[in-house]
Amino acid sequence: MTIAREADEPSVADLDAGPLTGRRGAERTCIVTRATQEPAEMIRFVLGPDGAVVPDLRARLPGRGAWVSARSEVVAEAARRRLFQRAFKAKGADAGEDLAGRVAAGLREDLRQGLALANKAGCVVAGFAKVEAAIGDRAGVAAVIHASDASADGRRKIAAALHRRHGDAISRVPIIDDLSGVELDMALGRDHVIHAALVAGVGASGCLARWRRYRSFAGVATTTEGTGPACDGEIGSDLPDDDVTDLAGTGTVAGGRDDGNPQGLG
Repeated sequence: MTIAREADEPSVADLDAGPLTGRRGAERTCIVTRATQEPAEMIRFVLGPDGAVVPDLRARLPGRGAWVSARSEVVAEAARRRLFQRAFKAKGADAGEDLAGRVAAGLREDLRQGLALANKAGCVVAGFAKVEAAIGDRAGVAAVIHASDASADGRRKIAAALHRRHGDAISRVPIIDDLSGVELDMALGRDHVIHAALVAGVGASGCLARWRRYRSFAGVATTTEGTGPACDGEIGSDLPDDDVTDLAGTGTVAGGRDDGNPQGLG
């Protein structure tokens, strides 16, 4: 990682003027690397009322914002070197040692909400049999979803269905296995979700964008070859496949709504 020289230390000139001002989509300068990037490749931070540094993952919170490349190690470096204090010109700007962890947790929650919204938009099918059928359908699937604690056998069966449909092009189908069965249950508003799939639609595109951002922040690949256990099925689990536990239901969002905005996620 490139470390900024002393002469390139962050200043108030690096801050934006607020979430609703300036040229839309204008490139921003990372206060750590000094690289200029698109906002979609970065994380915005603002100062909270108590002076704490707050991740603004949707770039909507009020106040001037500092931008950092959306990678865990870069955010951690910004906190360690107290670069937020220099950018905001506020000695009391407290980023906390766990800032990168808080951003990762926020992006994970953002992914769960994206899946819930995709479900509301009718872009999710759940249950082993329905996923297998969707893979074989003419339209196919935009991505396959496994609970992180899904059984190896279920993963292998889904992989076999993908291979029958796509052959050597199987790597083009994203495998999302970052969320636990409990998290999938919460997102989809039903019990015992182990396997699911995204089908084409705006909701699927939005969910995949959130997933790629989450994985990119952690430095993890988003292709089948790089997803590890989701591809090779080496994770052990006591969960039965949901071709057994698949329950009838409408797939509504747990709690009947998704406010979609913790920590400015929107």
